[in-house]
Amino acid sequence: MLRSSIRTLSRQNLIFASASLRAPRHSFSSSLGSSLIVSRFPHHPSRSLNPPPLSLSSSTANSLRFDRAMASNSDSPQSIYDFTVKDARGKDVDLSIYKGKVLMIVNVASQCGLTDSNYTELTQLYQKYKDQGLEILAFPCNQFGSQEPGNNEQIVEFACTRFKAEYPIFDKVEVNGKEAAPIYKFLKSSKGGLFGDGIKWNFTKFLVNKEGEVVERYAPTTSPLSMEKDVKKLLGIA
Repeated sequence: MLRSSIRTLSRQNLIFASASLRAPRHSFSSSLGSSLIVSRFPHHPSRSLNPPPLSLSSSTANSLRFDRAMASNSDSPQSIYDFTVKDARGKDVDLSIYKGKVLMIVNVASQCGLTDSNYTELTQLYQKYKDQGLEILAFPCNQFGSQEPGNNEQIVEFACTRFKAEYPIFDKVEVNGKEAAPIYKFLKSSKGGLFGDGIKWNFTKFLVNKEGEVVERYAPTTSPLSMEKDVKKLLGIA
């Protein structure tokens, strides 16, 4: 009986001793970990490891915006002279050759109800003012009622034979939509129409001054001769 009591007591002592040895080790590890974390950032225990976002001074930010705006403007055409187009034979024509001229730019068609009157008056206006600095630039377009179906050679022959056109006739282009010629995108952005920027029909006309700036836009039904006063003013002979 005595031996059994001694064995029971010994087992309890061993269990207690084992538990006592484990407890300090765990407590030391936890407190050590905590102290390491606290000592790493002693003054900012909740500080984020991410760096603060970079902030620019107002003057620097304004300077960057100005530089971006200047770069954007330098890439954008400033006048008609910044464009190169194709002539009826497919050759490049740099429109800067017309510097110092007054330009009338018109989208033409051979089978339109406005064809005869417009071609006739364009020829009359050109003959009257070509020696004083007027140039007419004609761009055939088939987007309106498919009224310019011919190829470039046929279009030139029609205009020159029937209407004695001596002004340049260029490559056939589109004037509206995604495939619009860049020069027409520029013309429309410079002078919008009464009901939006899009070209409404054949024989829409634009007047460009001697500096290459688009100064006026005329509806298809506006006759070329009715524009004479504006042409003379730009030529400086009004």
